[in-house]
Amino acid sequence: MTDARRTLAEQIAGEITLSDDPGATLRKWRTDFDVSQTALADHLEVSSSVISDYESGRRENPGIGVVRRTVTALLDIDQQRGGDRIRQYARVLSAGFDSTIVNDLREYPTTVPLSQLYESIDATEIASGAKDEITGHTVIDSIEAITRLSSEEFYRLYGQSTSRALVFTNVTRGESPLVAIRVVNPTPNAVVLHGLDADNLWEHASKLAQLDGFSLAVTDCDKEAMVDAMRDLAV
Repeated sequence: MTDARRTLAEQIAGEITLSDDPGATLRKWRTDFDVSQTALADHLEVSSSVISDYESGRRENPGIGVVRRTVTALLDIDQQRGGDRIRQYARVLSAGFDSTIVNDLREYPTTVPLSQLYESIDATEIASGAKDEITGHTVIDSIEAITRLSSEEFYRLYGQSTSRALVFTNVTRGESPLVAIRVVNPTPNAVVLHGLDADNLWEHASKLAQLDGFSLAVTDCDKEAMVDAMRDLAV
């Protein structure tokens, strides 16, 4: 937990400090930790308007001291709540991937029907698969994966995801992730393409899913709401 916390703290601080819009990046991490402006302000012993001013850019960009205190506060609040976000990051690290590529990785305490997953994230099934249950999920940023992973890393990420749902974000048509999955054995039980509807799906997507035997679904719900809904399945 300590190593994961330290690594996560360095990543958050680095992203905020190097961002072209530090306030927006700070807001992104605060919402990712599900911490309200009021809760963060209380922990830092400042008014919530101070947090709002930094996030909106009304205040001068936060210095390293403010960034350090803010990151520490987010991690402290998470640990006080049970350390769920830090543990999640530790799981991503143990899988050997950066959290900008693997946004979320969960194991479920029991198998979950695909119909329950799809209902929780407002997904539409395009093609049915050989299995109708999953034991966990992996949320992958498709653009980050395509631009940063080697072919060996692709294989390791996809290949270790059997019995799971692979959820791809930053998708335009779904062609790239579905073609990449073709070289992986075994295949996941389900693939969800986020950010598009059935009308914008690659015309060969359904056929590839049927050939490889996995369920294929699409959803255009809010990304944060989607991830939160899937995390609830792991509780």
